[in-house]
Amino acid sequence: MLQAGVARVDISPEIGVAHAGWGAQTHQVSIGNDMPLLVTALVVSNEGIEIAIIDVDILLFTPEQDKDIRELVSSKSGIPFENIRLAYTHTHSGPITFSQWIKEGIDLAKDWWNTIPAACVKAVTEAKSTTTSARTGFGRGSCDININRRPARSNGELFTGRNWSGFVDHDVDVVGFDDIEGNPIATIVNYAMHPTIMAHDNQWVTPDFPGTLRSVVEHTVGGMCLFLQGASGNQGPVDGFTGDLRVYRKAGSKLGAEASRVRLNIDPLQREERLDQILSSGADLGIYTDVPTNEPDDTVAVSNISINLPSRDVLTLDNAQMAFDKGQIRLDSVRAAGASEVEVQQAVSEVKRANIQLNVARLSHRLTENGHIKVNVQSMRIGESVMVSIPVEPFAELADEVKKRSGVVNTVFSGFSNGHINYLPTDIAYEEGGYEVGVSVFAPGSAELAVRASLEAIDDVSGRA
Repeated sequence: MLQAGVARVDISPEIGVAHAGWGAQTHQVSIGNDMPLLVTALVVSNEGIEIAIIDVDILLFTPEQDKDIRELVSSKSGIPFENIRLAYTHTHSGPITFSQWIKEGIDLAKDWWNTIPAACVKAVTEAKSTTTSARTGFGRGSCDININRRPARSNGELFTGRNWSGFVDHDVDVVGFDDIEGNPIATIVNYAMHPTIMAHDNQWVTPDFPGTLRSVVEHTVGGMCLFLQGASGNQGPVDGFTGDLRVYRKAGSKLGAEASRVRLNIDPLQREERLDQILSSGADLGIYTDVPTNEPDDTVAVSNISINLPSRDVLTLDNAQMAFDKGQIRLDSVRAAGASEVEVQQAVSEVKRANIQLNVARLSHRLTENGHIKVNVQSMRIGESVMVSIPVEPFAELADEVKKRSGVVNTVFSGFSNGHINYLPTDIAYEEGGYEVGVSVFAPGSAELAVRASLEAIDDVSGRA
């Protein structure tokens, strides 16, 4: 039988931490924490195979940071490195530790970052210490708070907003874990939507919608809830880019309500109806027992597959650095001159865009070898559910393809796990252009290769290979 345990650590930063990093923002630091930022870990084992899934309220982990943290967690917990998934919600309203144009609150942000590895270790080791016999089940619902985020202007140029005719994935995938008495231990919710509800006008640290989602599920169902970010590379909120805290709370509550509905309908056991008696009362009452007929699948398996995706040409490091330095000098000059908020906002936008391209250049320089970038695809099977993930921001069409072509009905597809490389668009998107394509280090053709590798990883753990 499965063994499962869950634990959580609060990683909320101090007030005044370097915050958000939007190109349109004029503030630099936070004014408070609207909801706590959390690390939540689930440990599951059976027949000598042990896995850990870690859900962290943070924008991203670089490949190097991911490797260091998973190695640390492995050394402290005894769980093999390749059996650990380090997932991040990708919240855009948390502390910023990598920005080069935000000057205030950076020391607090670095102090905050230094707590993250130990928090991950603590969450996993505590989850491991609480494991108990468990059963698992799967359910799928739908929620329409997300939308394709790649609309076009009248001239065909794309921007980030609402594209009502674009592909959108409304699936709410839910994996539940109960103890042998039927009490909830944990719930995993997978959904594809950028946590960009809170944006440039917001000065509060928030986990965005995943925080409210988890809270609703936990209050409705019980146990602890983990969030896995889906294939949201081109999926954004219908209501986003706001400073109104009520908007993210409402969206997370709607998603949480649907996830709770699905979770409450999950019963790991198949049952058959038995009429025990007909009791005489004001009317004759049928007294029934729904009798379990079998034990659910308790398989635990992991697969890791490495693939080489073709890289594309990006700015050279020297040219990207020159553009950033130019933007930084202008921003410093504008701030020093006491310019208007509009002028500061424009200068921040320019240096933010330059910083994005500099990070892309650095990423390509570090990871590209012989025209390719090595990417790891990880699949985890727990019972009849298979969760596959890649360390990129995949477009939703990739998840759709994997689910359609997978031999496992209960397939859950995630990006934003085990490091962050950047966007993985579809081939059609390269023809359309837009922000995601402009910052991608991958060349056309990469999406289908990633889908095939995902299917191979699924087959490895499902016994179909």
